[in-house]
Amino acid sequence: MLSTKPVGRGASARKYDLLTALGAFALSQGKHDQRRALRLMTLITARYNWARDELAVGQREIARLWSVDERTVKREMALLRGRGWLVVKRQGARGRVTQYGLGIEQLLADTAVTWACVGSDFEVRMGQGDTPPQVVPLPVRGSVAAPDVSNGTEWALARLVLHTEDAGTYASWIAALERAERAGGRLTLRAPSRFHAAYVQTHLERRLLAACQDVDADVAEVRIVV
Repeated sequence: MLSTKPVGRGASARKYDLLTALGAFALSQGKHDQRRALRLMTLITARYNWARDELAVGQREIARLWSVDERTVKREMALLRGRGWLVVKRQGARGRVTQYGLGIEQLLADTAVTWACVGSDFEVRMGQGDTPPQVVPLPVRGSVAAPDVSNGTEWALARLVLHTEDAGTYASWIAALERAERAGGRLTLRAPSRFHAAYVQTHLERRLLAACQDVDADVAEVRIVV
């Protein structure tokens, strides 16, 4: 899936991808949602600092940009926060405007339903489609210890399989996943954060399911929760 901080190499393309995803989604919605998305896109294009994940603009300036009054700005910003598309990083105080960050994870989750409308190449680039996305393991210092399999659960055994296949990816993304519950063919795993859960569900779900099915053929689905 698209990086949740589109900076560095390839950043320009990732920025356009995010705006494309938001625009395509907006065009599939009713006029009120379309206008709200257009307002956010205009605000992002005009005032969002990608390098610092920072949007610090006063309501009066936003009102001018959107050609509305400040009451409308207050309502719309509250709705964008409620949807998770904007996140308050620092609350405004006397002489200082509220500083926002983009809820890129939520934006991607909400717009994924229309990625196919853009094209199959866009789906692949965003982490969906038939071509598996590239998984980037985080740097790991020293050796990666094999997981404990003493409890004999399907997840403990699957973790061992995954560790053997790719110790770096295991240490970065899989070791922190805990077995939450098993209900029939569904295995639920708990991740330490929303970002971690979204990344694993998008990039590693097939790999996790395959490993689980290697040790327990009855596993039909792997679900990641926080």
